[in-house]
Amino acid sequence: MKKIMIAGTSSGVGKTTISLGIMRALTKRNLKVQPYKVGPDYIDPSFHTFITGRDSRNLDSYMLDDEKIKYIVNTASKDADISVIEGVMGLYDGFGTDIDNCSSSYTSKITKTPVILVINGKAMAASAAATVLGYLNLDKNVNIIGVIANNVKTESHFNIIKESVKKYCGLEVFGYFPPNDKFALESRHLGLVPMDEVEKLSEKFSSLADEIEKYIDVDRIIELSESEEVVSKFDLAEEMEKKNLFELAEGKTVAIAHDKAFNFYYRENIEIFEKLGIEIKYFSPLEDVEVPTCDFVYIGGGFPEIFAEELEKNESIRKSIFDLYENNTPIYAECGGLMYLGKSIIDKSGVERSMVGIFEGVSEMTPRLRRFGYCEGKAIEKTVISKEGDCIRGHEFHHSIFKSDEKCAYKMRKIRDGKVVDEWEGGYSKKNTLATYLHTHFYNNLDCIENILKNCER
Repeated sequence: MKKIMIAGTSSGVGKTTISLGIMRALTKRNLKVQPYKVGPDYIDPSFHTFITGRDSRNLDSYMLDDEKIKYIVNTASKDADISVIEGVMGLYDGFGTDIDNCSSSYTSKITKTPVILVINGKAMAASAAATVLGYLNLDKNVNIIGVIANNVKTESHFNIIKESVKKYCGLEVFGYFPPNDKFALESRHLGLVPMDEVEKLSEKFSSLADEIEKYIDVDRIIELSESEEVVSKFDLAEEMEKKNLFELAEGKTVAIAHDKAFNFYYRENIEIFEKLGIEIKYFSPLEDVEVPTCDFVYIGGGFPEIFAEELEKNESIRKSIFDLYENNTPIYAECGGLMYLGKSIIDKSGVERSMVGIFEGVSEMTPRLRRFGYCEGKAIEKTVISKEGDCIRGHEFHHSIFKSDEKCAYKMRKIRDGKVVDEWEGGYSKKNTLATYLHTHFYNNLDCIENILKNCER
């Protein structure tokens, strides 16, 4: 099995640009490339998917145990020629001080993936070797096979770094990449790429691959990507059978919001519905007149604040969703979905736009992140995805606040290094509708699916 991880010494070192360029260079060789991203990111995987034509998968050790991560890799990579995993933050950065807690390095070990370390070569010469040596020695069980030096302008500068790393670390340097603003990507390209931008992005990624091949030895990377296969004890079908999910799912249909405004979904969450035989009907809160006939509704995160004016204008589908709520159809909404189900959104221009109005609350954009990182919610009451007392693990990342007097459904807390470092209340539940800022992965808690399906029957 061929697989490789592109990891960095820190955030912002250029691993995403290098990863995207390598992925595109591999696909230009007619290789089937299976992409992955360490952690709970939606931005980078959307680019991975666009480049490779295959759904990028999140490998998140907070929401998934080792066996589930290995299961995802085995399943998704079985027909691929090579897998490319993009790391998160710095190689050893994770959740807290434990380098084996949700880090790229830990993910590389459980998936038995060789690592290429991306360093910032700017303003460094032989000192680059000291940087690399530190990463090499911190955990000798991490299989670092080579280095790429980013932000290096000249070949003479690169040669000093290359020879220094080889001399003091015994590692290959696969090449370098000069600084180039041409390949900067706006983060708002998250999720679904607008059709009028597809050609522009295709050209950008193709040019990026050409530049990558000028400076980086992609053939050598392919050669050294041969790695050991991993075996998983987890089997999704068996777990779903144990919970009687196939029987509960029989004849069911889910309507999933999916357009420019709503497109943040873990691929595995959708696949669970597919594997259970649940019919999936996608709809657009921006363009469709009403929600398709269904047994339950799933509204993921996205950019409702960017498209607030268009969402407000589509009164008919907002009424359709409200009617489903009134009729007790199960509705589950995450982050941007919460904003949409509230009374209104105040966008960055300060204009208040009417939304669905299930929850009496106003979403307001803020200049900084309000919540960021892993957390868990304990259900104060029964909701559409959980029983009272159930604990749901997930991730929050949002630039908005939801101002509301509605009673919260979950007690939220963040635990780091065994200590509770923050607590708050969140999530709102009415009738058969739950809206929360928490993004969760259903593999982590199949009870969520069981509860949704049972609520469909009720």
